[in-house]
Amino acid sequence: MAAELIDLEIHINGDHMFFLNQRIISAYSIKLKKMIKQAKKNTQMRKTPILIEFDRFPGGPDGFELITRFCYNYGDIFISTSNVSVLHCAAIFLEITASKRSLVLQIDSFLEGMFEWSWNDVVICLKSCESVFEEADSCGLIDKLIFSLLAKIAQNTDNTITGCSSSSSSSSPENEGVDGKNGNVCSVYYNGNVMGKNRAWWFDDLSNLPPKIIEKMIKSLGAYGSDNNSLVLTRFLLHYLKIAGGALFQNRGLSLNHSLYSGLADTAVYGVMLMGKTAFSCRGLFWVLRTVTNFRLSESCRSGLEKLIGSMVDQAKLDDLLVCRRDGVTGAGGCSGRGGGVYDVSLVGRLVRVFVGSEGVSVERLRKVGWLMDQYLGEISPDMNLKVSKFMGVALSLPDVARDCFDGVYRAIDLYLESHPNVSWEERSRLCRCLNFEKLSLEACKDLAKNPRIPPRIAVEALAAQPAPKDYNYESTSCESPTTTVTTITGTTTTCSIRNLSYKNTTSKGNEIVVYNGAKDVESIEEEKEGLRINIEKMQWRVMELEKMCRVMKGQMSKLVMRQRTLPNRPSPKLC
Repeated sequence: MAAELIDLEIHINGDHMFFLNQRIISAYSIKLKKMIKQAKKNTQMRKTPILIEFDRFPGGPDGFELITRFCYNYGDIFISTSNVSVLHCAAIFLEITASKRSLVLQIDSFLEGMFEWSWNDVVICLKSCESVFEEADSCGLIDKLIFSLLAKIAQNTDNTITGCSSSSSSSSPENEGVDGKNGNVCSVYYNGNVMGKNRAWWFDDLSNLPPKIIEKMIKSLGAYGSDNNSLVLTRFLLHYLKIAGGALFQNRGLSLNHSLYSGLADTAVYGVMLMGKTAFSCRGLFWVLRTVTNFRLSESCRSGLEKLIGSMVDQAKLDDLLVCRRDGVTGAGGCSGRGGGVYDVSLVGRLVRVFVGSEGVSVERLRKVGWLMDQYLGEISPDMNLKVSKFMGVALSLPDVARDCFDGVYRAIDLYLESHPNVSWEERSRLCRCLNFEKLSLEACKDLAKNPRIPPRIAVEALAAQPAPKDYNYESTSCESPTTTVTTITGTTTTCSIRNLSYKNTTSKGNEIVVYNGAKDVESIEEEKEGLRINIEKMQWRVMELEKMCRVMKGQMSKLVMRQRTLPNRPSPKLC
């Protein structure tokens, strides 16, 4: 009896087997009825179960199990928003349209009330379409669900998705960054963790949907890719990508199809570039860059975003520039210290070059960036994997006019050499070419001359380039008048002769101008500089002597090795 009941074996996707009765299944499925009939003609042994295989069954084993329940329950099954999409696609695939209990007809009747479903029901149904996306898309089910979803958003929102939405539509009562003059989200200045505020009420619910359905929704609105001109959609896509990137970071061991997200990332960046500086602050743009860098952004979008950020990099803070360098596979999440350092130094160099090449950049803005780069160099210097070329690329990305003083660059170089003791003397000299010795302070120049990590020749050049103190006018002949008038604090005026002074140094305190003789101070400074020059020259001569001794020792060692090779091999004594 049992052998008669189980006469059909069906394999689903190569890893699941179902043992069924031919009569029960073929009573509802036209496709299975035809396949069973054809299999009986090809099978010689009638008593063996007929084997049927499906490699790509809609919904997989779970979808086929729903069909078997329908068949074994005399054409009855509970249809809900969570299983209707899988049932619909599986029923169409197996052609379950026969008999009065047609599953396709039951599902069509259920879907007719779609516009009366709740918001959560529509979202759940769309979520369930992930496993049968191609089949659900081909039969038009996804289009109907998206249309219902957009209709519900429009009913509960003051403005359309593709236009400017009022700040009252935000799910959060906090609207930090909204322009107080017009109160529109179109004027939001993104700052910090921007997506925690000013997001629409439907952002979180749609963030659980698969990327294919989101892409389908954006395309149905005509705002995909470069056609995106909606700030609301741009904000939603950034929120969606942020959540996807967070899940990616938590599951770094799992593989991710970046192509599913790359189109959404490009669409978001096109929207950002269109809004530009009117909707995004510099910090907000860096946040956008961190969000989309997890996915394979197209070259044109990445270049456009970097140009936008670079044009306003003078408004950035140090923590904005500390963008992690990703692993070899873009989007693997987390900072990578392999091969090129922890931080994306090349990115910062490109941004600075964009800023320098912008039109109408004032010296004041250049100096802001120069001060920022000095901070950045000090931050990245201890990175053990940072190459000399990367360090120099950032240090030399600005012209000399961007820095009044190069002490910050010198401190960064010193810290780099301290963290990288194996750097050759040639590369140390290359690093020091980033310095403008004339703009080094006297204290920094003294420290450089005594620094054992700096090549001696560089120290000599730095001392030679050190200018004389600007506050001193040497020789009395440089004075235009042999006398000067000095006004004291009490307001009395005194005329004194300065013809016998060897130089003049003036200081001003309120209404008091003091003229005093400081020739001894100048002499002591000159003597100290001369002493440093002499010591460095001695060091250079000592280095040259050591090099000569090293060459002599190498020559002697090579001769010794050659002699050993030319000696004849003597036979070893034999033991009796």
